[in-house]
Amino acid sequence: MSLRVEFVTKENVLVVRFEGELDHHETSKLRESWRGQLQQNDVDHVVVNLEKLNFMDSSGLGVMLGRYKEVQASGNEMIICSISPEVRRLFDLSGMFKIMRLVDSESYALELLGVASCEMR
Repeated sequence: MSLRVEFVTKENVLVVRFEGELDHHETSKLRESWRGQLQQNDVDHVVVNLEKLNFMDSSGLGVMLGRYKEVQASGNEMIICSISPEVRRLFDLSGMFKIMRLVDSESYALELLGVASCEMR
């Protein structure tokens, strides 16, 4: 299975939804498209929805960490939400949740970032 990524802007928040598998074959294209979305859209914060991502390797973690650092450097926040059990294990083992916030749902992440009426689907 390949990777499908959906970028949605809601007010000043970029929502990134993943589906499929994120491995080293997908990372360079993802890195560039995600960076482009951050530059093109007038966004401050990022919500990363990993509900439908069923595999990620260490190169995928590298992309997440890189975007996290970019968002943090601007004084903004990146929140991970709706993570699948398979991917959560990798995040736990890597210690990523020591720096990134994890919440249960996309709507709650948006609420935390001050975005009301979270109907986006």
